[in-house]
Amino acid sequence: MKYPLLGNTGVRVSELCFGTMTFGGEGCDFNTAQGIYSRCREIGINFFDCANVYVKGESEKFLGRLMKSERDQLIITSKLGMGSGSGVSGPGYSRAHIMHHVEQSLRRLDTDYIDIYFLHRFHKEPPLDDVMRALDDLVRQGKIRYPAASNFAAWQIAKSNSIAEERGWSAFRCIQPMYNLLKRQAEVELLPMVQSEGIGVITYSPLAGGILSGKYGKKNLEVAGRLKESEPYRKRYAAQSNFDVAQSLGKLAQQRGCHVVSLAVAWVAAHPGVTAPIIGARNLEQLEPALQSLVIDMTPELYKELSSLTPAPALATDREEERT
Repeated sequence: MKYPLLGNTGVRVSELCFGTMTFGGEGCDFNTAQGIYSRCREIGINFFDCANVYVKGESEKFLGRLMKSERDQLIITSKLGMGSGSGVSGPGYSRAHIMHHVEQSLRRLDTDYIDIYFLHRFHKEPPLDDVMRALDDLVRQGKIRYPAASNFAAWQIAKSNSIAEERGWSAFRCIQPMYNLLKRQAEVELLPMVQSEGIGVITYSPLAGGILSGKYGKKNLEVAGRLKESEPYRKRYAAQSNFDVAQSLGKLAQQRGCHVVSLAVAWVAAHPGVTAPIIGARNLEQLEPALQSLVIDMTPELYKELSSLTPAPALATDREEERT
């Protein structure tokens, strides 16, 4: 296991991050979660991602119990901003909302601080000045160490950080975008931006909702998994062309004698702007192929071959002659 720096924070994290979204749900009871967590730690993972909305807070509770005896050896994330309801429990980033949900996450995780605290998505209200000030106050209070942003556009991150830096507040030090062979929009502006600015990147959904695992075949949406269970995932990934890419990826994996999941995760990890892909699993059987991505020899030739399975996104400036 390698431990790259998370952007310019000076913090070293494992080259894979484990996402705990399944803990407490999707058939992943505490004993199963304990087995997954132990295997992650055995292989050297010190980086675990969570959120306040995962299984209505149960994922944070599970992670809190599992990490309690070794908290200072780990880098832990959580998020807010995907909630529903009214008042402090509703969506948005009012000061009351941010402070309330940080306290709730700290309680569920049974910890005094959260290493990386994400805003789960961009909200138009309140003004970014108020949002960044609230996050800076939490850093100064020692409740979070680094503010971060998930599902933000590059301009939204740049604007937020400009406000924070102008006022001497804590800026976003890590981002969490969707990124996989089927969803490559991050290559256009997000990944070049973070490479320029020294911002850490942990990417989610390396298997594109499970399509790149090959389990859906040519297009069998009745197979148990996210595409069957979630309308948003079907909207995001259910185009026939995506299943065709998965079939091609599976053939390449077979030719190279490796698991298709290992290949898909290794491709994400190979981008120079990515600090660590977030892997996930409902059980140990699902976990192992993702861990085996660490032994894939991602040569420039293999990376190019995998990248050719899907079209590169259009350049930000529409000047194709400038593509490198």
